[in-house]
Order: sequence, then structure tokens, then C-alpha cells
Amino acid sequence: MPPEHSPTRPRARPPATPAAEPFDRALRRRRHERALDTFAAADFLHRAMADETVARVEALGRPFQTVLDLGGPLPVWPGAVRAALAPGAGTTLVADEDRLPFADAAFDLVISVGGLATVSDLPGALLQARRLLRPDGLFAAAIVGGLTLGELREDLIIAESTLTSRAAPRIAPMVDPQSAAGLLQRAGFAMPVADSERLTVRYTRFDRLLTDLTAMGARSPLAARSPLRRDVLAETARRFAARADAEGKTAVTVDLVYLAGWAPGATPGVDSDLSQAIGRAI
Repeated sequence: MPPEHSPTRPRARPPATPAAEPFDRALRRRRHERALDTFAAADFLHRAMADETVARVEALGRPFQTVLDLGGPLPVWPGAVRAALAPGAGTTLVADEDRLPFADAAFDLVISVGGLATVSDLPGALLQARRLLRPDGLFAAAIVGGLTLGELREDLIIAESTLTSRAAPRIAPMVDPQSAAGLLQRAGFAMPVADSERLTVRYTRFDRLLTDLTAMGARSPLAARSPLRRDVLAETARRFAARADAEGKTAVTVDLVYLAGWAPGATPGVDSDLSQAIGRAI
């Protein structure tokens, strides 16, 4: 007969579940695929980032024999192996930037323009890039970050909280230059460099901004999202229009963040010299 007070066994804890990823990988891929047909209508930001990033690399006057063009909507380096989210546009391999199958030390240069802003595991993607580089290899990237779409974020929050007493996340979180430099350092890059350039884009209509974001494949792919009510969208458009200047145009902030880092090499001083060459003050 069991004792009156049997010892209580501790309950087994359920197995730990992995942390939810911030971005929906499948949605992100679908939006990039759809943008292949529309991107040319709104490619001005990508062209600005690509021109600047390539110019910085070419200014070094150093040949790069094996190059990985990582992510982004369009190729930026002729003749490079290209890993991107969608087939077409010169894509060699369809893959996420933080899930790359290449061997260690396979490339002299990893260049990425516009492809890392919404990767689910940015630290992991930078670790991947570092792993793929040969000694003294270069990583150079450009992403949209900082205070980009800050005005739209504020309009959405105020509109939704006013009408529904809550505010769901609608715009992807952005990386600032200081945080980006820290991530490069954590990934093992030597002499990491991060700086930014602020652009102001002006729109006459709110729907034109949404059209451009869709054409770019840049609508938020947040995994945790909820439907946006029509009255909230209308109120957001009203607030957007209310900020228009005397010419009837509303300013939208865009911060372009440029990153660079070197795989540590055997040549003393080479990392420092090259990083100083590629780095630019804000």
C-alpha cells in the first residue's frame, strides 16, 4: 500500500523550442521573386548602394580572383558567383545569406548590396561571410538601415494606437552603423568599418511610396504580423500627407549603411592599411 504522502516527482520540462525568427523566410523569398519583374521601376536606391560599394572596392586597386555576390535583387559584380533569394538575374545558387553551402576560404571577396537588411540571422550571415573568405579577403556590403522610414513608422504607430489602442510592428527593425561595426567585430573581421549616408526621398502621394516598396521587394517580411485595417491605413495616409512641404511633397528618410571588414591575414599591417583605404568618414 503506498504511503500516505508519496514524494512528488519533478515534472519533466518540455523540450526547449528554438527562438522564433524575426523574418518569414518563405515570404521574403516570394517578395524577392515577384520583384524581379518590377524592380526596374524603383531601382534608384539599389543603384546608389551598388555604385558606391563597387567604387569603394575598386578604389583599392587590388585584384579579386574569386568573388561571391551575396543576396540583393540584382548582380553587382560581373563574373561573380551569385547567391540570391530568387532565381534569374544571374543567380548561380538560390540560398539564404545565413545558410550558405560553400566551402571555407572559397573567395577573395564577398560583396553584398541590399541583401542583408532582412536576413533572419544577421550575425550568422556575417559569420558565414567571414568563413568563406581567404586570408586577407574582403567583405564589403551596403544595407538600408539606421532611421530609414522613421517617419512612416511613427505615422503607423500613432494611427494604429489611436484607432485600435494598440500598435503592431509593421516595419522591419534597422541596423545602425555602430551596431553593424560591432557585429563585424564579433564575426571575426579585422579592422571593421561602418558608416552611413542619409538620403531624403520625397513623395507626392502615400500610395506611391507603397508602390515603390513593393516594386523593390522591400515590404516588411516580419514573421509576427497582423492584418492592417483599412481605417488605420487611411489615417496613416492622412498623416503622411499632412507632413507635405510647400511643394506638396512629403520627405522620407533613407539611411544607407556601408560595411567593410577583412579576413585576418598573415601579412602584418595589411588589414589596417586596406581598411583605412576603404573606410570613409560619415
